[in-house]
Amino acid sequence: MPHPRRNPGLDALLDLDGLVLVIDPEGGHWVKFVVRRVPVSPDRPHGLGYSLTLHDRSGRRLVGYDNAHPVSSGRRRESAVRRNHRHRLRVIKPYEYKDAATLLADFWREVDAVLEEKGVGR
Repeated sequence: MPHPRRNPGLDALLDLDGLVLVIDPEGGHWVKFVVRRVPVSPDRPHGLGYSLTLHDRSGRRLVGYDNAHPVSSGRRRESAVRRNHRHRLRVIKPYEYKDAATLLADFWREVDAVLEEKGVGR
């Protein structure tokens, strides 16, 4: 039987599940990864449930990429197509999921930008 085609980006993302990394010991910033395969559905056509987050010393989320819930816009919920989204400080915006490798790159780019704004070097 042939082996299913491997996807290194997806494998790397799935391997991060449950990992918590302190990325700024002096300032107390840390990242957390929750990534799981889920049944393919209209809400999650890529078959992933994910939450990638950056937190400060007090645990406050500074950056987050996830698809745990639909994006809220005022009093009404956006369509399930907009379930993938990103948090940057207090702003939530839809996120266009392309693939696992792009998700990881986008997350780390946003983490670097927020830490730079806060004067934290990595």
